[in-house]
Amino acid sequence: MTKVHGKRYVEAAKATSGAAPAEPQEGVRMVKAASTSRFPGTVELHVRLGVDPRHADQMVRSSVVLPHGTGRQRRIAVFAQGEKEREARDAGAEIVGGEDLVKRVQEGFTDFDVALATPDLMGSVGRLGKILGPRGLMPNPKAGTVTFDIARAVKEVQAGRVEFRVDRYGIVHVPVGKTDFEDLALLENLATMMEAIVKAKPQAAKGTYVRACFLAPTMGPSVRIDPAAAARLSAA
Repeated sequence: MTKVHGKRYVEAAKATSGAAPAEPQEGVRMVKAASTSRFPGTVELHVRLGVDPRHADQMVRSSVVLPHGTGRQRRIAVFAQGEKEREARDAGAEIVGGEDLVKRVQEGFTDFDVALATPDLMGSVGRLGKILGPRGLMPNPKAGTVTFDIARAVKEVQAGRVEFRVDRYGIVHVPVGKTDFEDLALLENLATMMEAIVKAKPQAAKGTYVRACFLAPTMGPSVRIDPAAAARLSAA
């Protein structure tokens, strides 16, 4: 069945369809203009990389703190006990627990956006892999979500830390802000994210690493960004 777009989408698409890939600064302006929602929508970055994630040595996964945050509050669940449980609560985590929280998740509770854990509880948290894994919530040391410095991890997530990983098709999908951000703020978030993605390039990756790059609003057409220009962005 052919999807029928509304008038606002069709009008926005006229400015993006068939256009040559934009420079990052122009792309930021275009994606804000392309948004058709009547609320501040999320701006997502989609990057196709020259990796084959079926091979462990070509997996791309890391995290980065966006200088201007993501524009939305995220509920944080922390698997910790004892003194670390207190530290997590003092840092502002809403959901904190040890074996009791593990049991809640096993019973179906997943009403949170980010999961953090201390290393001593990963033996128990590991049992939640089939529940948290498909949702992208499983704590992982490479992403900085498994740490004894739990207070700092909570504060970084609140400040705008975003975890990213390549999917099975070699594409990274990650939010970089909101359509009501100032152009410069959105561009700086984009630059920070692209720099992190480039730094995460696996040694086993061959050929062109950043192959395609798009910015897309929650509602509205996506905007193609020049992948070479995006790869050269620096957060400095």
